[in-house]
Amino acid sequence: MIDSTPLPLAGPDRQLRADAVRNRALLLDAAARLAGERGAAAITMETVAAAAGVGKGTVSRRFGDRNGLLQALLDRSERQFQEAFLSGPAPLGPDADAATRLRAFGPALLRHEHAHRDLYLAAEPSPERRFTVPARQLRHRHVVVLLRAALPDADAGLVAHTLLSAVDVVLVDHLVHQEGVPLDRVEAAWRDLVDRLLA
Repeated sequence: MIDSTPLPLAGPDRQLRADAVRNRALLLDAAARLAGERGAAAITMETVAAAAGVGKGTVSRRFGDRNGLLQALLDRSERQFQEAFLSGPAPLGPDADAATRLRAFGPALLRHEHAHRDLYLAAEPSPERRFTVPARQLRHRHVVVLLRAALPDADAGLVAHTLLSAVDVVLVDHLVHQEGVPLDRVEAAWRDLVDRLLA
């Protein structure tokens, strides 16, 4: 049986004052405009501060650094994706069995990150922070829960890392844009990997 303990959605969990909420929204709107007009590479603490008409210190206080700003910019689409696999319809959501959900998860993650490729690549954290990003931790925990249900004897934590590495955004970008591998071939490889694992 699948552990139905709810997993927390990634993203800010602090209660912010009303002025802080307004500043955050102002800064994220400015960052989104910059990303839309000039791409994620144009998003720096300085350019966002200038576009929002505030000092760079305001951006730093709200987001910490550029990576924190980019992660916050991705938060809305990330939450939609999380809701799809945590509580959405089958085959991704909880109405399907664990094996079906696991098979659907990789392709859904690929499509989600591909749709926001520029931002995900720009927000790629440094190696020491890579696995502490809340969204990554949630994805890993979700795959662990599915693996425990489908393969009770597996080392679910390590197998989950192995599976997720096959759809890593940096690897997929290299395969698609440097080696010319079609995205649907990467999706098929995920399904093949899961089918072989579950066989």
